[in-house]
Amino acid sequence: MWSLTRSCRPCLIFLNAPVMVYDSLFIERIEANIGAAPLCRMSPVDMGMSIEEQQVIESLQGWKKERPPWMGKVVGFIFTFGFAGFCLCYLVLLHSFQGGNYAVRHETVAPESMFSINNSSLSQAKLNSTLKSSQRVLEATAENDHDASDADSPSGSPIPDAHAVPSRMMNSGFQVRQRTDLQHIVFGIGASADLWDKRKEYVKLWWQPGQMRGYVWLDKKIPAMRFDGGWEGDGDLPPWRISSNTSHFKYTHSFGWRSALRISRIVSETFREGVPDVHWFVMGDDDTIFVAENLVSVLSKYDHTQYYYVGGNSESHVQNSYLSYNMAFGGGGFAISYPLAKALEQMQDKCLPRYHELFGSDDRVQACVAELGVGLTREPGFHQMDINGNPFGLLAAHPMVPLVSVHHLDVLQPFFSNKSRVESVKLLVQAARFDPAAILQQSVCYDRRKKWSVSVSWGYAVQIFRGMVSPRELEKPMRTFNNWQHIDDFLSYPFNTRPIPPQPCHRPFVFELNKISYADPSSSTVISEYTWPRTNNFPTCSGKIVSPQRGDIIRVSKRRDDNLWLKGPRRNCCRVKNKIEEINTVDIEVAPCIDGEVLTMFQ
Repeated sequence: MWSLTRSCRPCLIFLNAPVMVYDSLFIERIEANIGAAPLCRMSPVDMGMSIEEQQVIESLQGWKKERPPWMGKVVGFIFTFGFAGFCLCYLVLLHSFQGGNYAVRHETVAPESMFSINNSSLSQAKLNSTLKSSQRVLEATAENDHDASDADSPSGSPIPDAHAVPSRMMNSGFQVRQRTDLQHIVFGIGASADLWDKRKEYVKLWWQPGQMRGYVWLDKKIPAMRFDGGWEGDGDLPPWRISSNTSHFKYTHSFGWRSALRISRIVSETFREGVPDVHWFVMGDDDTIFVAENLVSVLSKYDHTQYYYVGGNSESHVQNSYLSYNMAFGGGGFAISYPLAKALEQMQDKCLPRYHELFGSDDRVQACVAELGVGLTREPGFHQMDINGNPFGLLAAHPMVPLVSVHHLDVLQPFFSNKSRVESVKLLVQAARFDPAAILQQSVCYDRRKKWSVSVSWGYAVQIFRGMVSPRELEKPMRTFNNWQHIDDFLSYPFNTRPIPPQPCHRPFVFELNKISYADPSSSTVISEYTWPRTNNFPTCSGKIVSPQRGDIIRVSKRRDDNLWLKGPRRNCCRVKNKIEEINTVDIEVAPCIDGEVLTMFQ
């Protein structure tokens, strides 16, 4: 009896469905399939049913007697085709999930660390088999991508393995892209023999022998060159190379220089040097400095196995409009990924004659890159510095991006008062080595007791304003400079600026970096001191608001943070630490803002 009851249970569940449309023929088929005694001819008591189940059976039997004779066939027809439709939809969905592109199905197999091993559901042997199968699929995918890349290459020469990482694997859970470090960057520095003896001093300040790779490209040989590519008495410089002859290229610009043709080919000629394990080629001039750590930080954001053209525009709206807003200005430097450099090298000499009317080298590079279908990826940390005069206002209000480069060192006034251009650059580079991510980064705070507004441009200067100046105003560069055409016109800049206040006491009291060091040899806290330049005029101001004193020392403490640019773009906050016992010292702490911290003088 128990076995019969168990055999009948599935039918009872079926009969309890909301449809309740089964005729006797259909029930008999079910009974035949399960091998049970005729279900509906058994006594409900014999089946061990509850009172509720007996009532369901009785209601169904009564409904069966009252139904029209054709009802069974209609219901059977509807049920049959409904079930067939359900099966068809199931098969279509199954094919959608498991069929189709073989590579797409298998490229997103989770890495081993993502498997949750449960002995009750997945044996160790089965897990190992799955992982080995996934690895074989990934290796096959990588090989196919590599072959396809070689087939598409005009020269047929394969890209080295380090640069042939399949893009599909980049989007899966596998971390296969090699991280970009300084040794993966090769520099191409444009220089001229006539100016090299002077400008090499700038290159010495930022070049790191033994850690950096690259070449200085000159137009002709000079006596200081050694036969092996080095320099007599200067081991702190990159090796030299002589650019190829470009006299056969046409140049028709009315007031440009033919040297633009030579400079435009530096990336291609550097590529032909065959330096191994390269991710990026970086172009710059000999009167440009680079902050290497920040350059690495910026380029690490991008996939070096793809076509990338990274750089910045000019600070002059006229220059951008005349040349191109889609162009990376070469003096400030630009970076080209390895695959794009390879493609550029293969086509550039055929491309250049089509643009003989252009002015410079960087617009020729952009024109050829555009023919490859690649646009500019803008990074504001590359600074062309197409301005004249004192760069203080622009540097002191640096945007919230890492400082990558500064160009036109021979055009701009020295960064610091009472120092030569080379000495000024040396001090700024020295500060950058203590905390590269923070150099020139602006922090704003307020001394409510003295009613001061304070702007710290770390590693460069501290400005103190009498009264309240909002962060919205302080983050705008003050026009201490003129535009590239030597005109003070605020409409000529592609960014917001603010004028210099006409009243001396409304202008900032500027304290410049004097010295910098770690708090102690084992500490990551950097102490920088800022003083009033001795030759600058000190204004005498009256009123209820006290003024800083000429002999004041502004002491700023900050903990080095190499992960600053891995976070959201928020400025560090600064806090004035008033100490009664130190009359001529203003202590300021620069640190990450805390939750709820607001930059205002008002509570």
